[in-house]
Amino acid sequence: MIPIRDDTPRFSTPYVTYFLVALNTLVFLYELSIGAQSHRALNRFIFEFGVVPERVTGAFSGVPHLNLTGAFLTILTSMFLHASWLHIIGNMWVLWIFGDNIEDYLGHFQFLVFYLVTGFAAAITHILLNPGSNVPTVGASGAIAGVMGAYFLLYPRARVLTLVPLIIFFTFWWLPAWIVLGYWFLIQFLSGAATSIAYSTQSTGGVAVWAHVGGFISGMILIKLFPQRQRTRYGTW
Repeated sequence: MIPIRDDTPRFSTPYVTYFLVALNTLVFLYELSIGAQSHRALNRFIFEFGVVPERVTGAFSGVPHLNLTGAFLTILTSMFLHASWLHIIGNMWVLWIFGDNIEDYLGHFQFLVFYLVTGFAAAITHILLNPGSNVPTVGASGAIAGVMGAYFLLYPRARVLTLVPLIIFFTFWWLPAWIVLGYWFLIQFLSGAATSIAYSTQSTGGVAVWAHVGGFISGMILIKLFPQRQRTRYGTW
């Protein structure tokens, strides 16, 4: 199922959501410029600024050439890197659909903090379940999964226009958000459960589904801890 748009109204301009989409896009264009010069240079760039679980766990273990601050800094930088056009378009599309309402609920600054914290939680989940992996992981999907988890709790009855494949053709359905987002989370969880053994013992690439699970759950938890922004007496935010 591919979400197209939702029907939840918002009462403020989602400046932070716009900023995140723009920043991710600019960074990806920079990645493309590096790749156009040298594929090897792009690989070095991804390895340097992506999350490498082995690097983080090694820094905790006191490996001399690994710096704990630098290892954790890559968690932040990895949130703004993407592996392909499909990767960034998918992530930014979902952020565009659901991010504005969570920003509306939290306020601009709180939403930015929420986004970054859920991104960190997603990365830590991935690291804990793949401590020996030397494969760099990139993408905003962990943080966006946090946004989805928050939306799942706040607006479960909101309707989401969804593209649904039915064997040989596609159709559009308005579905409750809890079905769309709950189905996505279930797929991530089952995929992680089915591949956890193979993924933890191999150094191959793939989708970091446990990061999605960790981000989604952290979003559900944090949205209950962060205070809702207050309306003014004029009805605006």
